[in-house]
Amino acid sequence: MVTAKLRPSQVLINETAIAHNVQHAIAGLPQGTELFAVVKADAYGHGLLRVARIAQAAGATGFCVAILDEALALRRAGFTLPILVLGIIEPEYAPIAAANHIVVPVGSSEWLTQALPGLTSGRELPPLHVHLALDTGMGRIGFRQVTALNEAIAVIRAHAAQVKVTGLFTHFSTADDPDPAYFKMQVTRFHEFLDALPERPRYVHVANSATSLWHAACDGNLVRFGVAMYGLNPSGRAIDATPYPLEPALTLTSTLSFVKQIEAGEAVSYGATYHAAKPEWIGTVPLGYADGWQRRLQGFHVLVNGTECEIVGRVCMDQFMIRLPGKVKTGTPVVLIGRSGDQEITLQDVADYAHTIHYEIACGLTERLPRVSVAPFPAQA
Repeated sequence: MVTAKLRPSQVLINETAIAHNVQHAIAGLPQGTELFAVVKADAYGHGLLRVARIAQAAGATGFCVAILDEALALRRAGFTLPILVLGIIEPEYAPIAAANHIVVPVGSSEWLTQALPGLTSGRELPPLHVHLALDTGMGRIGFRQVTALNEAIAVIRAHAAQVKVTGLFTHFSTADDPDPAYFKMQVTRFHEFLDALPERPRYVHVANSATSLWHAACDGNLVRFGVAMYGLNPSGRAIDATPYPLEPALTLTSTLSFVKQIEAGEAVSYGATYHAAKPEWIGTVPLGYADGWQRRLQGFHVLVNGTECEIVGRVCMDQFMIRLPGKVKTGTPVVLIGRSGDQEITLQDVADYAHTIHYEIACGLTERLPRVSVAPFPAQA
């Protein structure tokens, strides 16, 4: 997809906000605990390489990504910190991970037996570093029984020159839920695995953003810092209080490309689903669902000169229309996410209206929208 640099719609990324969120998180960690910045999905829509640079400068000691391609993009850009892929990669790509010093998860002995031929093919490769994934209740990836884990460890020990265990982890599915019952069950299951290990690897990690914010340490020494790094509350609105203020980093802006007055009864946009009840001023915003501004946001609002303006008619692929309080000049700024005057629209507000989560809204802002840094970090002299 082409990044549209010749139109006014853009995503502004506050670098200092990201850095402050990382620094606040690190300041609250127990001694000896590290923070890896989760930069998967183009850093939750904020820009992979930009956020990796900021997080590293702010004190992160490694990165987490979802897929091998993201890890390779970091390596190609010159990042040398540890990189952990969180999703299972295809076994035949294990040599690529090893050659690039990228850590991958192992969740079954079957994966190991499929990956080992490529690691023992005679090529000179460094050992593949792996983290053992445990399924304690997420139901996604990982070992589900201690016996299965021990079988995999036996396979790894038999191929110590090719595979090295450097970590063990699980993922909590309800760490952002006010009811801690399921979370506590997962903690118990995790400790059952941990107690059965012959020895602990270098990294033991269970803490995502939600766990780091609202739960005490669970025998881990690494935090996977994700959505909170971008200033977003992992729970949405379920748990308001956080131990430190989260600073949102993303603003979405555009301008009015066209302004007109329509008469009572005239329709706006596809399907003629909106008809003016009286003469109205209508503004067109050059941004649409191809940019990630979803069709279901019809009836939501944006901000023009600090005033809420309703989205009228269906959101088009590349444009949408709003009802203005009066005649406004073309080129006037429009804020879709962020502040205008004393009003604010948050990612959570957009997500609430769209019946989804703020993660999805942020990640859904497409590559066509340029990401522009503001408030650089470290500060420019």
